[in-house]
Order: sequence, then C-alpha cells, then structure tokens
Amino acid sequence: MENLENTNLQTKKTFWQKIKNPLLFTLGFLPVIIVAVIFTCLYTFDLYPPEMLEEAIATVGSKTVVILISAIQSVGMICLATFFGYIVAKKVGLLPSIKKDGKIIVFEKKAVCITCIVSVVCGILLSLDYWTFGAVIPEIRQADAVGLSFVSLVSSLLYGGICEELLLRLFVLSLFAFIIWKIFFRKSITSEKNEVPKIVFLIANIVASLLFAAGHLPATQITFGITPLILFRCFLYNGGMGFFFGWLYIKYGLQYSMLSHALVHIVSKLIWLIFV
Repeated sequence: MENLENTNLQTKKTFWQKIKNPLLFTLGFLPVIIVAVIFTCLYTFDLYPPEMLEEAIATVGSKTVVILISAIQSVGMICLATFFGYIVAKKVGLLPSIKKDGKIIVFEKKAVCITCIVSVVCGILLSLDYWTFGAVIPEIRQADAVGLSFVSLVSSLLYGGICEELLLRLFVLSLFAFIIWKIFFRKSITSEKNEVPKIVFLIANIVASLLFAAGHLPATQITFGITPLILFRCFLYNGGMGFFFGWLYIKYGLQYSMLSHALVHIVSKLIWLIFV
C-alpha cells in the first residue's frame, strides 16, 4: 500500500515537472494575450459586413457579448498553442537557454542589431503597399490610411508582434519541424545525434509562412474581396514577412521574431503617418 502511494506521488511529481515550465511560460504571456485580443476584437469588429454583425448581435444579444465570446475563444486558442508550442519547440531545440555565464540574457546586441536593421527594411517594403498595390486597388489605400488609429496600432503591436508569433512560429513552425523530423529524417546522421537537420527547419518555415499568409485571407476577403492580384499581394507580403520572422525565430529565438514583427508594423505605420 505504501509503495503504491509512493508511486502515485512520484507520478504526480513527474507530471507537474513536465507541465510546469510550459504552464508558467503560458501564464507569463496571458495578460498580454488578453489585452491584444481585446484590442483586436474592437478593431476588427467594424470591418465585418453590417448584415453579419446584425445577425451575430441578434443571436447573442449585444455587441459586447459578441466581442466577449470572440475574445474568450481567441485567448483560449492562443494559450493552448503557447503551452503545446513550448513543448514541441523544446523537443526540436528552438528554445535556447537565455542564460549565459550564469546571467539571464534575453537579448544579445548583435542579434538585436541585425533584427532591427532588417526589420526597418521590411517595414519600408511593406509601406510601399500604399503606392504599389494601392495604385491599382483603391481600397488598399483607404485601409492603409484608416489603419493609423490607436486601437489598430496596439492590435498590430501586441496581437501581431506577440500572439501571431506564439501561434505561427512557436507552435506551428515548431510542430511541423517536429513532425517532419520524426517522419522523414529519423534515420539521418544528425537525427542519430538528436539534432534536427537544417532542411527540416527550412521546410517547416515555408509551411508556417504559407499558413501565416492563408490566415490573413478571411480579413483580406472582407476588406478587399478576393482576386488573383489580391491573393498574390496577400501571399507576397504576409508569406514573405512570415518567412523572415521564422528565420529569426530559428536562428536567434522567439523574442527576436516578436521584436521584428512589432518593428515592421511600427515602421510601416510611421511612414504612412508621415507621407500619406
């Protein structure tokens, strides 16, 4: 009987040890996730067609309830992705230690400099959307100009910079890397050394980037409709930026992809604010 109790106690300790770090990691991001989701719900609410909003409000009773339900669903989804993303990212070696010589180092100067320089370039390229695709599709110019409100800025920085990186890089990219590694590279030399081949991360990054672009299609359809040119624009900008964020995540860490994603939004919106 005593041995059985000891076994149960040991099992509980082992289970807690397994979930402790991913749980604490998720809880650490929870306040930011909640704020990001609320601002995003407020920003996107008025983008939907009036008939769709009226139907939703008629179903649940009020605009506040619609936003609340949407927010709860989004927070839950992002938290689950963060929890399991931490687990799979650790398995493929995408959660490097932030300790160096006994000190906690979240950011390193060289990596920050590279991230900032390339992010500024990407932000400038993104801002050109107003003068390139916007010259052919007037709705794009209207959307870029309208997107300079405080609510949209907070949504871009927190939801884009934090939540989307937790979803697409920490979870999706890491998950695909783990699956591809275990299925197709199990017998490779690097796998025998418990190292993930670089080609695995490249393929996973491409897949995650395409899914990142595809994830923007519903909002794109509501705002602009869907045409071949709109599809090309969506995958060019979102897919290209997503691939760059994924590269930063793989090479330097999640904090750098988050920093870059936020910087790209800041730079592009500043350019629109000054020149539009």
